[in-house]
Amino acid sequence: MAFITLSKSSLKQNYEYLQALFHQNNIQWAPVLKMLCGNKKYLEYLLSLGNEQVCDARLGNLKTIKSIKPLAETIYIKPPARKSISDIVKFADVSFNTEFTTLQWLSEEAIKQNKTHRVIIMIELGDLREGIMGEHLIDFYKKVFNLPNIEVMGIGANLNCLSGVMPSKDKLIQLSLYEQLIEAKFGKKIAGVSGGSSVMIPLLMKGQVPKGINHFRIGESLFFGVDLFENKTIDGMCDDVFLLHAEIIEITKKPMAPYGVLDVNPSGQTLKIEESDYGKTQKRAILDIGLLDIAKMEFLFPTEKDLGFIGASSDMLVLDLSAAKKKYKVGDIITFKMSYMGALGVMNSNYIEKRLIG
Repeated sequence: MAFITLSKSSLKQNYEYLQALFHQNNIQWAPVLKMLCGNKKYLEYLLSLGNEQVCDARLGNLKTIKSIKPLAETIYIKPPARKSISDIVKFADVSFNTEFTTLQWLSEEAIKQNKTHRVIIMIELGDLREGIMGEHLIDFYKKVFNLPNIEVMGIGANLNCLSGVMPSKDKLIQLSLYEQLIEAKFGKKIAGVSGGSSVMIPLLMKGQVPKGINHFRIGESLFFGVDLFENKTIDGMCDDVFLLHAEIIEITKKPMAPYGVLDVNPSGQTLKIEESDYGKTQKRAILDIGLLDIAKMEFLFPTEKDLGFIGASSDMLVLDLSAAKKKYKVGDIITFKMSYMGALGVMNSNYIEKRLIG
């Protein structure tokens, strides 16, 4: 059976690195925990590291977090759907919002639950995912400030998650200026300016984040130690928090080119055969994991560099062992590092065992 491991030591090292980085820059930060897909043992370990504020985009995960650490401040990091309003107010201390109608629903529910629900208003900076347009900001805030049982605790923005628009010092200055505009217009202090996600860390390390930006939401760099500008591991951080392990269930030398009439496979692909492949053979290994678990082969990276990908079906992954220095046999384990989306897919699979290692 395939399994994924989470390394406590590597995660702790990344957590402490980020904790020190943000402390040095007088910035509050919150881990984004959707990567853990509500896995209780993983959540228990991460929450034991000490951060009192956490983010997620799934209500079920927030419920689990509250059951483990009731005093943790939970942030729901996407605009709420109407059917979720009651649970949002119950399990999320803070939510991201962009629609006044939704805020009215949250206000009504907060009154019912005798709570004050805090909100962060997301502003569009060009990536074209969630966020109100800047020209509507003043009118929007004027209405929001009058809603009972709603406290505007900050503004925020998101970049790079949909269109791939990268953050810049100019965009962050723009976000900071929105805060100043609101405070000047309404005479109300905006406590938090949530500048963004892991993609902002390289700018922070280069001193290009304006002082008005005082909150970050970090997932990918926490779990993968990655600099998203350079697409490399940040010095002092670990890239092996998550590892995927899959067993070899067949090893056979087979022709490089399939034989028979070719048609579209179940993944919607039509295989293209190089003429030079005819008559050649390769040593192939089949692993006990497939597209049902990993979504795409491109998300996986063998720790042994001399292994190649051939293809995958829903339940099996085929590797080329022809150049492998190690003498593999049936029953051996192949280990992979993963991209963010690769690990997210594996973590979301009920068929992959989750292990916590020291």
